[in-house]
Amino acid sequence: MKKQLLALGFSASMLLGLTDVVAQKGKPIYRFPIGVQAYTYRNSFPKNVIATLDTIKALGITEMEGGAPKGMTSQEFRKLCEERGIKIVGTGGGYEQLVKDPESIAKQAKELGSSFVMCAWIPHKRGEFSLENAKQAVTDFNRIGKVMKDNGLTFCYHNHGYEFQPYEDGTLFDYLVKNTNPEYVSFEMDILWAQHGGADPVALLKKYPNRWKLMHLKDLRKGVKGDLTGGTPPENDVVLGDGQVNIPEILKIARKNGVKHYFIEDESNQEYAQMPKSIAYLKGLKE
Repeated sequence: MKKQLLALGFSASMLLGLTDVVAQKGKPIYRFPIGVQAYTYRNSFPKNVIATLDTIKALGITEMEGGAPKGMTSQEFRKLCEERGIKIVGTGGGYEQLVKDPESIAKQAKELGSSFVMCAWIPHKRGEFSLENAKQAVTDFNRIGKVMKDNGLTFCYHNHGYEFQPYEDGTLFDYLVKNTNPEYVSFEMDILWAQHGGADPVALLKKYPNRWKLMHLKDLRKGVKGDLTGGTPPENDVVLGDGQVNIPEILKIARKNGVKHYFIEDESNQEYAQMPKSIAYLKGLKE
């Protein structure tokens, strides 16, 4: 083939350029460890922690976001994970507990070996997230985030869709980003909930390139129209790549912005069937 192209007038430098293009097209889009949100296996952990962790290991997953199952200490769970080559990168805390006693959440995170603490819900009347809710969250998050930073941890708020209520020339999510201190508060993008709430995940990543630290990977069934409730039936959570979220473009921008930890979160009730397919999809994505 090389001789034929040279005969047609292609120079050696042109051939080198063509080779580079072919090589780039073969590069994987997803270049990070495979992670999982422990909520994916919410039905399995209470039944058998060991078997669930063995399943996670068998899938090639090496990072997790979550906490110790009921009846087990953080240290015990961390040991079981580490024995299987799984690092608990991040953990979560309920809003009320984070407000009341952030030090206890920080202690728990360090016992798990985590670097990140996330909050996934701001209390509010369903479907009516308000400016007052956002203002209170800003005050609380800035204080919680400082406590986490003082403990060597990074605090992240995880969007849930309801924050995209219109406000001024943007949304209440914009208000949260602009009024929280970047030194203390970062964000974890849940791409399904961003899409469900009417936002464009790609545009959000571009708009706030330095605020995103973590990401939940999940896909929303095609044809589903979102809303501002922060809720959708489990059957609307489909295999990555089968839904309406532009995952390849999201991953490219997130990688460029420095996001290093990605957790598949399958909220369907078909996680054992869907997880292997979602992982295969990620590994198969090429530029």
